[in-house]
Order: sequence, then structure tokens, then C-alpha cells
Amino acid sequence: MKKLILLLFLSNLSFGQQTWSAFTNLPANTNNQRYDDVFFLNENVGWALNGYFSSLNKTTDGGITWTTQIASGSLGGFQYFRNVEFLNENVGFIGTLSSVFYKTIDGGVTWNTVTNINPNPAAICGLDAVGTSTIYGCGAYFSPAFVIKSTDSGTTWQHLNMSAYATALVEVLFINESLGYASGSNSNGAVILKTENGGTTWSTIYNGIIPGEYVWKLQILPNTNNQVIFGSVSSVAPNSGKIIKSTNAGSSWSAKNVPDVDIQAVGFLTENHGWFGGHATGFYETFDGGTTWTNTNVGSNLNKIFFVNDNVAYASGTTVYKMSNTLATTNFEEHSRENLKVVISPNPIIDKLQVEIEFKSSDNLILGLYSVDGKLIKQLTKDLISSEGKKNYSFDFPYPKGTYILNLHTNTGRQSHKFLK
Repeated sequence: MKKLILLLFLSNLSFGQQTWSAFTNLPANTNNQRYDDVFFLNENVGWALNGYFSSLNKTTDGGITWTTQIASGSLGGFQYFRNVEFLNENVGFIGTLSSVFYKTIDGGVTWNTVTNINPNPAAICGLDAVGTSTIYGCGAYFSPAFVIKSTDSGTTWQHLNMSAYATALVEVLFINESLGYASGSNSNGAVILKTENGGTTWSTIYNGIIPGEYVWKLQILPNTNNQVIFGSVSSVAPNSGKIIKSTNAGSSWSAKNVPDVDIQAVGFLTENHGWFGGHATGFYETFDGGTTWTNTNVGSNLNKIFFVNDNVAYASGTTVYKMSNTLATTNFEEHSRENLKVVISPNPIIDKLQVEIEFKSSDNLILGLYSVDGKLIKQLTKDLISSEGKKNYSFDFPYPKGTYILNLHTNTGRQSHKFLK
């Protein structure tokens, strides 16, 4: 049952003996893509979800062997798989960024489309199962903001409009069926919301001051009476990404910059020892609560860190990684993320901003205009990309001469391009 992370307690000594290693026996990613999610019921039984290639692999022996349950594209062509979550060994769910939501009742052997959510979610960016039959979901990073909820193992669903609290949601994390959190972004910046009545009402417990930022992932540190909460804040250059922390269940927060902008995965073992990663960075470790970070050079492109027990954790990125005393599958070759090809022509521009973007597949796009110091000026467009190929955009540009930043936010992360007027 999820969240096994809440059962975790580790001492600094025990973690000093742990190492992360990469699995080389999973289907390899090409085109610099990644495994978006990993979920484990216990040390041995778990699933690895490959986002861009729409595939799912299962292990019953802690990753020694993997079985492909969903081959790439076998559920109907390109669908970006974002997250996988199981209530028990039989009932599980896959959220996608492609307007499709899946459920299995046989441990992942077969999957059926969930069709009884009204309105149908455009994308599901976060899932969290809690208790014996309750599951929450949220979305979307490209808006609108919503939460879905089922209390009968996914037989029936509620759809909660969250537009009063956020413009986009990417993460849900519940302590029990009633008490939980959702995070994402609103017009002010990165946001965390809290509910104590199963989503009927919400309060804002964190709100950043830089529009365009997101709280991407949340973690509740175990054995702290649910008081210590960590969050990863994804930003836009030249701003830095951040780790935020509360020691009083969200009443107040502190923040520390990290050596990356598009930070996503976060996982702490104690208040001082933890890791983070993101689309454009490696697998970083801290022993002083985030004041200093060191690249472990183990992996890259992280989206999720999942703790199982005192000695075992898994993470998803370019491949899947395991934290344990020993692991035979090592020596994984990492690659840096490959950005989309973007042409701004002419540069400098005169009175119109003309952009050509070459998409590698269907996608979701948020195109934002920022000042050179990282302040959001305007969201230029939100676009659903139906196929691969080049697409052109043209925008009036009634702004003074100077340097500007064009930021692309897609299913595979964020990238920024400077241009002049």
C-alpha cells in the first residue's frame, strides 16, 4: 500500500552504507527520454513506467528481472505515460498526458480506459493511493487545475474544480483519506494546498512570488508526526530551482537554492540527508539539509524518488535506479537531455516575435515570455501538439528594446532561449 515512504526511518549511519545503482536490464531509452514514474508495493514487487514510449515493466524480485506488461505504443499509439499507482497487488492506475486514464484489476496484465469522470481529465500529472480503496489524482501542468477522487477503488469518481486555488497542479500526497496536499502553480507562483476533509475545501499553505514556478514534488518525512515536509520548486532561468522545507506541517517554510533550474524529484532520508534531480541535471546528494550538493554521477533526468523501507529505495529517470547494499546491474551510460529545435527569426526581432519549433511527437506546449531577470511578462500561448513536425507561431511584440527570454514548457521539461529586440 502507498505511501510506504511514511513507514521509513533511517539513521545517518545506515544511509552512509547505501549506494545508488542503475538498472541495465530495462528497455533502453533513446531520444534522451526517461522513465517518468516508479511504484513499489514492497521491496520486490514494483512497476517502472516509461513516459514518452508509453510502456510499463513489472518486477517481482526487486529488479533482478523485469516483465513487459505494456509494450511501447500497444495501448493505441503515442500516449505520454506520466504516473503509475497501485492500491494493492491487483488494482492499479496509469495517468497520461494524452486525455486517457487507465485501470487494471489483474496486476497490470490487462488495462481498460476509465470513462466515467466528468469532465474527462485532459491530463493526469499526479496520483496517490491511500487506505484500502481511496485514490486521488490531479492535473494538469498546462492547466486546468483539478483533483479527481475515488473511494471505491476506482469504480466511481469525483471531479473537483481547483481553479479557485491554482492554475495548474502536478502532485497530490495524502497522509490518510482526509488529510492531504496538492501542489503546482497559480498566478503568483509555486503553490501548495492542504485539505483536511478529503478535498471538500482547501487552504493555501505555501505560495511563491515568482510567476511561472511550480512546486513539482512533495515529500513528508517519516517519524516527524507529519510535521516535516519537503518540496521541489521548478523555476525558469536565470532563477534557480529550490528545495523548500517546513518543520510545522506547512505553517512556515524555508527555501534553499539548488544547482539546477528545472528541479523535479526530491527525496530526503533525514532532515539533512537527501537527493534531488530534474530534467536537465544529474542525481545530486546533500548531507547538510541542502546547503551544499554533490553530483553522485549515478543517473540523470530524475522525476521520482520512492522509498520502500530502511534499506531500499527506487528512483525513475533515464532508467530506474535502486538504493541498496548491493546491486549487480551497474555501469549505465547516461546522456544529457536533448532540447527541441527552436528558431527565432529574425533575431533581433522588430515588431513581431516569430518562432519555429520542431516537435518530435505529439506534445503539450506552454510558451511563456520572460524578462532577462526571469520575471514572467506574459503567457503567449498554450497549445496541444497533435503530431511530430515543425510548427510556426507569430506574436505581436509591443515591448521596449532589450533582451528577453522565451520559455518552452512541454511534456519533456522546460527550455529557454534568449532573443533581442
